Amino acid sequence: MILVTRLNGAVFALNPDLVERADCTPDTVITLVDGTKYVIAESVPEFIDSVRLYRASLIAQASRIEGDPTLLAAPDDEQDSQTSATVLPLHRKDR
Repeated sequence: MILVTRLNGAVFALNPDLVERADCTPDTVITLVDGTKYVIAESVPEFIDSVRLYRASLIAQASRIEGDPTLLAAPDDEQDSQTSATVLPLHRKDR
C-alpha cells in the first residue's frame, strides 16, 4: 500500500496494483480498475515515484526472504509437525 493525500489533507492508503491510470487534469486523478476515482494532492510524477518505491520494496523484501527461508516458517508452536514451510523461487536461477 502507498500513502496518498486527498485535496482536503486526509491521508489514505491505496493499493497501487489496482490502479488503471493517473491523469493530470490539472489535479491528479487516480482511476482504479473498477472505475473508482480519487483526486489526490500529489502530482503524477510524485505518484509514479511512490508506486516505483513500493514495488522496489516488494522486490527487496522478496530477495531477503529468498536468502533466508526461515523468514517464511511459522514459529514452532504454530507449525504442524507434519508440514514444513515451502519456499518457491520468485525467478529462475538459470537466467
